[in-house]
Amino acid sequence: MSRPVPPTRATAVRRAPGGVAPAVRPALGGVAPTGRPASGESAPAVRPAPGGAAPARPWRLLIRGQLRRPLALTVADLRERWPQRRTEVVFDCAKEGLRRHTFDGPLLRDVLDAARPAFDARRRKDRSRFLLSVAGGDGHRTVLSWAEIDADFGDAPILLATALDGHPLDGTGSQLVVPSDRCGARYISAITAIWVGTWDPADRA
Repeated sequence: MSRPVPPTRATAVRRAPGGVAPAVRPALGGVAPTGRPASGESAPAVRPAPGGAAPARPWRLLIRGQLRRPLALTVADLRERWPQRRTEVVFDCAKEGLRRHTFDGPLLRDVLDAARPAFDARRRKDRSRFLLSVAGGDGHRTVLSWAEIDADFGDAPILLATALDGHPLDGTGSQLVVPSDRCGARYISAITAIWVGTWDPADRA
């Protein structure tokens, strides 16, 4: 007479008093109810960092060059430390055609004045020698002259945008806004650095 085969661990279920069955226990090699590996399995190697994932580093704009007071600014700094202007622009984009946007932000001239460029502010010719090089996070660059933004020369209302169409740019970085340009090539996005200074061709000879 053969003996009955006992049930496996995966199907062994005992009913608790009252008729309610507990959860089925997994077979060896399965995952235990606690989420820990069952016998015979190795524990996962990855552990969460204390406090969860590290927060993303905030965007910063570095203003450097021939300055008496170089600056490192966030979009919040640009919004809180200088008066905000609003401008509606229309420009042609090589990839997307005609674009219409509304930007908010401080004047580029106001921000750079705070960095105190190393020229004699009383001498117009000295100010007109200075150049501005603007670099974006995608590698694009453009060049302006100080005379373009100087109130005694071009007086162009070029902005360092803190918002685009009402949406804050804190997460992506400020954008250069040149309202007089029909082409969008100088609308540098996610600006990472602005260099201010003079360049003498004789230095490259």
